Amino acid sequence: MTGFSATRCKCMFLSSAALFCIAGAAPVAAQSAAPAPDFQSGNAGWVVMNRGGLAAPPSGFGPTRADPAHPYIPNATFRIADVTSPNLKPWAAEAMRKSNEEVLAGKFPFTARSSCMPAGVPGFSLFVVEPVFFVQSPKEVLIIYSGDQQVRRVSMNVPHSANPKPSWYGESVGHYEGDTLVVDTIGLNARTFLDNYRTPHTEKLHVIERYRLVNDGRVLENLIWVEDPDTFNQPWSASQRYRKVQQGPMDEQVCAENTRDTGLFGNNIPQAKQPDF
Repeated sequence: MTGFSATRCKCMFLSSAALFCIAGAAPVAAQSAAPAPDFQSGNAGWVVMNRGGLAAPPSGFGPTRADPAHPYIPNATFRIADVTSPNLKPWAAEAMRKSNEEVLAGKFPFTARSSCMPAGVPGFSLFVVEPVFFVQSPKEVLIIYSGDQQVRRVSMNVPHSANPKPSWYGESVGHYEGDTLVVDTIGLNARTFLDNYRTPHTEKLHVIERYRLVNDGRVLENLIWVEDPDTFNQPWSASQRYRKVQQGPMDEQVCAENTRDTGLFGNNIPQAKQPDF
């Protein structure tokens, strides 16, 4: 099986610059007999190259970009979203506008990494600095961010559940198409943002990712397709690239929530005012 339902649209990237969607296409009958791509050998890790955010496609709708009046400068400014995109539903644009106002008024903007929170999908592809590792087996692929060992689990060659319970990383099913790992994710809760511009979504979010090696295996490319009919007027696409790093086994790291400074990162970790003993 491919992990795509016959009632879902089959989305395929023609290249890193284009994709097309055939509504109602049936699952692919048989997968390529070519060896599956190897993302894990030699304790290889993969570090995000597009640290500013997901890369936009050459044409068509893409991810949220910076407000032209408030351009994003790494390590100098905070991200202020352009809420004028015609692809945004009114409720989403209004939520982002309010978030922009809060940040411009001095509030520290939320990001999953700074708050030690799960990023969801495709937010997982925005974790920077520390490498991502893959663990591949015939029945499951694990995608692990080493910064705090956040794990995505991809069940291979199975269909989606009929009604998966919404969760931080949803239900991901995958299969190989030649040199590409295709990951189809649904069942995502609405507690995450799609990016560091704080773009919201609903539980109807559906994400398809296509991972493949390029540049003689030195770069891992992830082509991303996003659909949420309650948040966007049309699906949009983006991409992320990772450079290969050889650093040995994955280090153990802990991202510890700060219980004392809830105003800065907005963690709001509950604390007991009185001992219960």
